[in-house]
Parts: sequence; structure tokens; C-alpha cells
Amino acid sequence: MRSAPLQLIPPSEMAMMAKLFAFGTMCVGMFIALIDIQIVSASLREIGGGLSAGADETVWVQTSYLIAEIIVIPLSGWMSRVMSTRWLFSISAAGFTIASLLCAVAWNIQSMILFRALQGFLGGSMIPLVFTMAFTFFSGSQRVIAAATIGAIASLAPTLGPSVGGWITVNYSWHWLFFINLAPGIFVAVAVPLLVKVDRADWSLLRNADYLGMALMALFLGCLEYTLEEGPRLDWLGDPVITATAWISAVASVLFVWRSLSYQYPVVDLRALKDRNFALGCFFSFITGVGIFSTIYLTPVFLGRVQGYSALQIGMAVFSTGVFQILSIPVYAVFANRVDLRWLMMFGLACFALSMWQFTPITHDWSAAELLLPQALRGIGQQFAIPPIVTLTLGGLAMERLRLASGLFNLMRNLGGAIGIAVCATILNDRTNLHFYRLAEHLTRSNDATNTLLQNVGSNPLVGESGALRLLWNLTYREALTLTFADTFLAIMVCFVIATAMVPLMRRVAPPKAPSADAH
Repeated sequence: MRSAPLQLIPPSEMAMMAKLFAFGTMCVGMFIALIDIQIVSASLREIGGGLSAGADETVWVQTSYLIAEIIVIPLSGWMSRVMSTRWLFSISAAGFTIASLLCAVAWNIQSMILFRALQGFLGGSMIPLVFTMAFTFFSGSQRVIAAATIGAIASLAPTLGPSVGGWITVNYSWHWLFFINLAPGIFVAVAVPLLVKVDRADWSLLRNADYLGMALMALFLGCLEYTLEEGPRLDWLGDPVITATAWISAVASVLFVWRSLSYQYPVVDLRALKDRNFALGCFFSFITGVGIFSTIYLTPVFLGRVQGYSALQIGMAVFSTGVFQILSIPVYAVFANRVDLRWLMMFGLACFALSMWQFTPITHDWSAAELLLPQALRGIGQQFAIPPIVTLTLGGLAMERLRLASGLFNLMRNLGGAIGIAVCATILNDRTNLHFYRLAEHLTRSNDATNTLLQNVGSNPLVGESGALRLLWNLTYREALTLTFADTFLAIMVCFVIATAMVPLMRRVAPPKAPSADAH
């Protein structure tokens, strides 16, 4: 006996509460997938200690997740057409939950890396689907609120990751970084199939699928992510493995673009880049990825290496960014229905640029108090920049194109983050040495301050001359590192100044009209 066919419920026929509950449930899945990118960043030392792994191995706990996630994100649109949105999301949530449990019970570093890669692959497929469904469920001014919600999650979840992870590790153990995913993961896996019935699976797409394009894309993105993650640590092209992965990524990228533009059924819709708003939106998504993930990386590194903060102290110090972003959400919602979204985006990008400028006078004694203003500006900037980018980029695309294009849009944000972190790490390595040598040039016997320090410290018999020289070296290195952080924030600021100047190139979109009564 054949089962009854699925009864689709078009979004236009769904009650508003049903839409909100379905969308909210999917947002929960998106949030846990995004927060897990950075939730381990403040706890890698504890994870490594618990699994008897060195620092070189432990860094792969994060790298494996990022590589798997960046490969699956652009595939999610095609997979949702094959499996349907509800089943892809449900299976991904269920798999993500199982992978989280396996991470929590990992018995060595190799098993942890494998399970984290599985977690990233399954979690990454949920993220673009939420962007797609926001524009499927809602129209008019409702889209503004939906875009504000997913924009807040996209920037807030990675921002909160180190804070939440540090607090959990200090108060419980690193295992709970993964156990906390179980309850929301099970809820999402069960609820989405019951709530989201907007499309059917189309398994016939498997016949004409671009499997060569998928393989080229996986090779391109996987090798690129590895190169960007490991390059700063391994001296870039000075390492033969990095050289090999960089060349493989470059060749695979060219072949992937050629295949996507020439094949009738490409897995990623690169032709959507012909649309000016979409192409510019991908650029802005890339720049915001640079800003969000680079600052998430830089601030904890500064507080840990210069100030000596613990994971929990770092989490509390950077928490203010999330607080100010949350406080900005209702303000943004009020203006978004009344003001051209381009000007809101320009304001947000300018706030982010100003935040980076406020970081440039940084000194070695900066703590949470001095970080408050620049982090507040960053939180406000994130909220006013990202939702307009989402709306202006994806809001004008037809449904079938939106499925494939949303993966590309989200990919650009993650690529921006990967490239931003890699460049920042390289700047920290190279510029620190430059500043150190410049400072050391003045620390000679002809410098009275240097002589006074060495005499005062070296006169202590417990320290001696060698101890005084070691102290002088440490102080010089600390100041060189601090100057380098200022350089790095300045480089990010330049990116946002350029992005801010490019906003008027986007086509003007009138503020959406309020929905009519029957829309509810």
C-alpha cells in the first residue's frame, strides 16, 4: 500500500504564527551551527590536555570544522532541491547532534578531528537554508525583520562563541561544549519536518548532477581553507605542503569556474553574479566576514598574549560586542521600514570602520574598560550592516535562483573570515619582528632609560644581569606586539572604508510597504 503524498503548504497559506515558529526553529539550528565555529577557540588548550595532544594537533579541532563547513555551504541549495528543504534540514540537524555527542566522548585527538569535520559538514548545510526560507516565508516589511534576525545570528553567534565556550569550560568541562547541542539539535530535527512543508524532494536531479563540478569545488575550497589556516603557522610557500595545496586550489578554482559556467546544471549559480546587487552583496558579505572573524580572532589573542587573560576573562571582555548588537536590533527594525537600506548599510559599515580606528591607539595596558567603546561600535556596525546586505542581495532573486545563490552568498562570508584571519596572523608574525627590531635599535648603552632599568633590576642577586636582559627582551616584545595589533586593526579599517564608499553602487531599493491586513 502506497503512502499518501506529502501535502504541501504554500507559505502564502500558512498562518503567521506557523511561519514564525517554523522560521524560529530553523534559526535555532543555524545558531548552534554558527556558534560551534568559535565555541572551541578559547578552550583548545583544555581540549588538547584532555586528549593528550600537542598544539599543532589541537588546532585541527577548529580547522577540520571550517574545511568541512566551507565545502558544504555552496552545495546546500542543490541538496535542498534533491532532498527537499525539510528533510535536508532535519537530517543535517540530527547528524549534527550525533556528531556533537561523538565529539564529547572522543577518545583521542584523531577521533575528535574526524567528528568535528562531520559536525562542520552537517551543520554547514543548515545555514544557507535559513536565508532562503526567510525570503520564502515573508514578504514586505516582514522580510526586514527576518533579515535582521538572520543577520544578527550570522554575526552574533561567532562573536559569542569564545565567551560561551570559555565560561562553559571553566565552570564545567570542555565536554559540555558539545553536550549543550543535544537538546536543541533533537528539537530541530523533530520539529522541522512537521513545520516546513513548502517543497518536495526531486531525486531526478541526481541524474544530471554536476559531480565533476562538486569534486572540483571541494578540492578548491578544501585546499584553500587548509592553506589559509596553516599558512601563517608554516611560513606560507616556504612549506612544501602549503605550496602544493595552494597550487591545487588555484588550478581547481579555474576549472570549477569554467565547469560552472559551461555546464547546463551547475551546482553553484555563478551566473547570479551578473546581477549587480548580488555581485556587490557578495563583496560586502566577504568584507563583513573579514571584519567579524578577524576581530573575533585578534581581540582574544591580544588579551591572552599581552594581558595574560584566561579563557573566561577573555570571554567576559569581548561580551560587550554582543550586548550592543542585541540592543541595536529594535533600533534597526524601526529605521529599516522607513529609510533606504543602502544608507543603513553605509552607516553600519562606517561604524565598523570607526570601531577599527578606535582600536588603533591600543596599548599594553588596555583591558575590558578601554575595549568597551570600540567593541560597542562594532556591535552596532554589525547589526546595521549585515541585515541590509542580506535583503539587498537576496531579496530580488527568484526562488529557484535563491536556493543556489544563497550558498554562494554565505560562502563569501566564510571565505572572508578565512582570508581575514590568515592575513591578520601573517601581519602579526611579520610586523612584530619589524617593530621589535626598530625598538631594539634604541635600546643601547647610550640610552639612559635602558641603563637605569638594567641597573635597577640587575642589582637584585636573584635576578642578575641575564634576568634583567630577559626582562628587557620581554618588555620590548610586548610593545612590538601591541604596535602590530594597531597595524592590523588599521588594515581592517581600510577594507571597511573601501566598502563604505562602494555602497552607492548598489541599486536603490525602496523601503518595503507595510503588509495588508489579509497578509496576516
